[in-house]
Amino acid sequence: MTADVIVAGAGVAGLRCALALADAGLRVTVLEAAPMPGGRASSWTDETTGLQVDIGPHVITSEHRNFLAMLQRLGTDDQVLWQDRRLITLLDAKGALRMPVCGWTPPLHGLPLAPRALTRLSIPDAWSHMRLAWRAARLDEQRLREFDGDDALAMLRAMGVRPRAIDWFWRSAMLALLNVSLEQCSGAAALRVFRLMLGRSGWYFGFPKVALASLYAPGACRAVVRSGGQVLFGARVRRLRLDGDGRFAGVETADGHLLEAPRCVLALPPHDLAGVAAETDALQGLATTASYFRPAPYQSTYVWFDRRVTRERFWARTWSVQNLNTDFYDLANIRPALGSRGSVIACNAIGPQSRAEWSDERIVEHTMREIEQFAPQARQARVLHTRVHRIAMAVPQPRPGTELLRPGNATALPGAWIAGDWTDTALPCSMESAARSGALAAEGVLADMGRPTSIAKEAPETYGLPGVLRRRAAAT
Repeated sequence: MTADVIVAGAGVAGLRCALALADAGLRVTVLEAAPMPGGRASSWTDETTGLQVDIGPHVITSEHRNFLAMLQRLGTDDQVLWQDRRLITLLDAKGALRMPVCGWTPPLHGLPLAPRALTRLSIPDAWSHMRLAWRAARLDEQRLREFDGDDALAMLRAMGVRPRAIDWFWRSAMLALLNVSLEQCSGAAALRVFRLMLGRSGWYFGFPKVALASLYAPGACRAVVRSGGQVLFGARVRRLRLDGDGRFAGVETADGHLLEAPRCVLALPPHDLAGVAAETDALQGLATTASYFRPAPYQSTYVWFDRRVTRERFWARTWSVQNLNTDFYDLANIRPALGSRGSVIACNAIGPQSRAEWSDERIVEHTMREIEQFAPQARQARVLHTRVHRIAMAVPQPRPGTELLRPGNATALPGAWIAGDWTDTALPCSMESAARSGALAAEGVLADMGRPTSIAKEAPETYGLPGVLRRRAAAT
């Protein structure tokens, strides 16, 4: 079988790339090892209830420019329920803390949040961020990578951030956003998130009204087929084939099929890419780089109740060594199709908080206590069904050193590109990073064909006073 381009991997990165290439009129063959598309952002049907749920609860933000552009292209952007007034509801030992969205020019957007945060932190705790904030506001994407060799905890301590602020804010935020503990987090990865918090305002969260994969996977696959391509499942890439000039010429799948094309995009997770790349001399360096990226595991626990136990869509628990779950979503308050049914709460245990050694029964028992602490009505409700889903990798861990290792989309093998959330996108590993990487890889393929075009949206940058400080620092 022949194609103009082979895309290996039908996750967000692979499908974003394939969609862009199909829109350019190319015949694309998408190969996916799994029996369904979506990768780490796919959805599955619970066999007991028939409800489609996601492999891990996923949230979209208004800053997901590339992912939202993909949804707009597919006509599914109206299937996102936006929470544009409340940023987040936090639960800690003192109770629920509801933080509003504010669109004021940075850094003024932090003023409405300050009185609420000061119910949990002292003024000295908050003030201890000033040195860090001054440094972060003056950084751009390239300069922040100077902190990649430090772990985030050591960096915060060196900057004078007080222990209470570290535990209440930093451990909670980095666990939720980067899926890793401070001790194992790159200082550069943490600073990227912090400087954008300082220098951007008005962003908010959104939740899929349908199963997450339904937003993009069926439409992208249909677009590929309409353009004369195909999407093949159960097709794992075993090795790459080269022509006599050492240029990419095709792939061989695990079941022995050979597919030919002059170009390919490997939109694979790091560990899968390392195995494929190791078989090709020109990609040995890429294989070594990919092997440094470790998976951040997580688990999703779903609980079906016979009645509504909360009217909240989404809440999070601040960090504590005793906690299991970080994020909670009541799908009954998000998906219109659930109508007046009882709550279906999805609970997400991330990275170091996921207890791989615990039994499903113990996880459900602990999860129920955490749900009841936020929604006491759950104590009177009857549990109809539970399901624990364990996932080996949410995202690659942003460990110290990995920001400098994140590769670009081009490779040393002519005719071959890579895509994925772990590539150099100037974004944390996420669905948005994957979508931007897929768009950048498509740009590389088209440029190689003599058809340069702009597809990817730029990563968000700071503005307001932090933006002024950043530009002045860059000019010196």
